[in-house]
Amino acid sequence: MSEQATNEARVIPLRPPAVRRPAAGPSATRPGATRPTSERPATAAPVPTAPAPKEPLWRDLVGDVLRRERLAQERTLKDVADAARISMPYLSEVERGRKEASSEVLAAAAHALGLGLGDLLSLAQGELVRVTSRQVPGGNRGRTGTPYNGLCLAA
Repeated sequence: MSEQATNEARVIPLRPPAVRRPAAGPSATRPGATRPTSERPATAAPVPTAPAPKEPLWRDLVGDVLRRERLAQERTLKDVADAARISMPYLSEVERGRKEASSEVLAAAAHALGLGLGDLLSLAQGELVRVTSRQVPGGNRGRTGTPYNGLCLAA
């Protein structure tokens, strides 16, 4: 007959075992106690700080602008999707910030709403400035050193 292997898994720890501090009482000085002690002094636990607010994703901003413009014109998702020659589910996902649309898709959606691509991106940039200026205490951001106060696109 063959021997069966034990059904115990071998666990490999990912973190080194926590070093316990020796107790200060009389049981800590028992004869025969062979517990290793740490040479490092105990450090205080770091104080948790509030996480820095995240900047919004560009696709969320563009999607919000597309949806806001569509609703302002009282148009349906199907109407705009047909005019832009984009599938309705895809346009819906772009509006919800689930998809990162290409510049061609954004331009088609913008034109279907009577906007140019620059208009759409400028509105999204304005929304970005509005949202991020609320996150900075006092709402005042320093100048970046550029004389241009607008959207800068690179090819």
